[in-house]
Amino acid sequence: MVKHIVMWSVVGTIAVEKQRNIQLVRDCFLGLKNSIPGLISLEIGVDLSKVDYACDVVLNSEFESWEALEGYSTHPAHLRVRDELSGIRIARHQVDYEVLDARDAMAGAATT
Repeated sequence: MVKHIVMWSVVGTIAVEKQRNIQLVRDCFLGLKNSIPGLISLEIGVDLSKVDYACDVVLNSEFESWEALEGYSTHPAHLRVRDELSGIRIARHQVDYEVLDARDAMAGAATT
């Protein structure tokens, strides 16, 4: 399984504008559920801490494989979301990593 985590800060000079943009990001990505082959789960979180260094929104998603994640990156539904949110995101951070099952993790620990 592959985890794909993305965090964004969104534009907004006043609280109402920022909240509207956060909601748009949230709604757009939630609309991808059940439409991307190989997408196991998709969760959107909105920051509640309000610390100055926090991102506004996080996408936490899981894919069956690296190939499924690659397919997501070029899927027409995902490309529509990316285009719709163009100009709203002012910072983006991403981490992709493979989650090993317990057998693989134990085998890796035994060889180090």
